[in-house]
Amino acid sequence: MTYRFTLPEDQRLAMSFVVNVEEGAEQSIAAGDKGPELVDELGVALKIPIRNYPNESNYLYGINAGAPRVMSLLARHAFRCTFTAAAVALEKAPGLARAIVAAGHEVCSHGHRWIHQFSFKEDREREFIRAATESIRASIGERPYGWLSRYLFTANTRRLLIEEGYLYHMDDLADDVPRWEFVGAGGDRRGIVIVPYALDTNDMKFWLAPAYSPAQWLDYAIASFDQLYEEGASRPKLMSLGVHLRIIGRPGRIGALARFMQHVAAHKDVWVASRLSIAKRFAELNPL
Repeated sequence: MTYRFTLPEDQRLAMSFVVNVEEGAEQSIAAGDKGPELVDELGVALKIPIRNYPNESNYLYGINAGAPRVMSLLARHAFRCTFTAAAVALEKAPGLARAIVAAGHEVCSHGHRWIHQFSFKEDREREFIRAATESIRASIGERPYGWLSRYLFTANTRRLLIEEGYLYHMDDLADDVPRWEFVGAGGDRRGIVIVPYALDTNDMKFWLAPAYSPAQWLDYAIASFDQLYEEGASRPKLMSLGVHLRIIGRPGRIGALARFMQHVAAHKDVWVASRLSIAKRFAELNPL
């Protein structure tokens, strides 16, 4: 099914900057988990139950040093973005939570903690979603309306999100425009807006492929933007750029994000918006 997706003032491209906030919510022996976090810039995946102090500090770098750099760039261009935040990460970084709110950014739920939910039974997953919702409400003063899992989710996730009052879901790589996804909820057929994400432009590639340089990432991001911008002349498109405080916030990488933002800012018919704004506009254009 083809849906309407037009942008304000006939703009050609909806640009969605997504800043992932996971630091402090990752798997940790200190948090009572069975093992340490396996995602590490050096690829040191410890299989024994001991604390990985260097990796814990590497995550903490995202809050201490990465976040100020990213927030400064967003403020320089007055870009509104979406912070996909694991709820516990915001609990542990109240200063960052206040800064996000003060700058007018959106917070999307990235789970209660940055852990996998794909193995959760329905009751546990519902509890996980509710805990994240209430924690984020306490941290920023309002509840989240979007959800991003740690990559994998269950057959129940979208129904549970609808039942818990969520408007949109990000765990989808199927297109460059939003769509409705329908599920049975409470005996009715109900919809949730899918605002697709993108992994090919994500800065996580710096950790997955250590030889991948900021210049290569920037070239790829600009090529993606330029192609979608060209296609948007006939039908508006959505571009997602996902970054992480602990990754893009490093001194040698932040410049690539700065140059990409400059490239975006040079195009006047681009709508830089939060994912919630994009989801709401789509829903208004395509009422159920």
